[in-house]
Amino acid sequence: MNNLTIQKLKDKKEIPWSLLLLADPSKKIIEKYIYDSDTYVSYVNNEVVGVYVLINLSSDTVELKNIAVDGQYQGKGIGKQLVLDAINKAKSKGAKRIEVGTGNSSLSQLALYQKCGFRIIGVEKNFFTKYYKEEIIENGIKCIDMIRLAIEL
Repeated sequence: MNNLTIQKLKDKKEIPWSLLLLADPSKKIIEKYIYDSDTYVSYVNNEVVGVYVLINLSSDTVELKNIAVDGQYQGKGIGKQLVLDAINKAKSKGAKRIEVGTGNSSLSQLALYQKCGFRIIGVEKNFFTKYYKEEIIENGIKCIDMIRLAIEL
């Protein structure tokens, strides 16, 4: 989208919870990392349409968490722009690697990350059944395992 802008969220009081909860249905889990991370929000004509979160894991590694795009804006390339923006932001901070995790049932997200250069580095078995009370079903598949991916910068 040509009129898309992405900005770092300066006021944590303006966290776009409805978008974050699209990517992670547990507010309790989001609250464990959202206040110690950098949140970036995308806008189209001053309307919030997407979000992603970057968390420092170490001096040279960041984790990309919770990428979400408003339903009416999905399929327009915004998710890819968010991932590419996150890669550029991480590089500018001196990171050498970005990691990301997604559910085994998140087929479009797995495709997106790989199209952006991420490679699968592992699987955290039973992650979603262990940490989430509610069952998650996507694409007719029960979300059980966390697929971990990374890109070297």
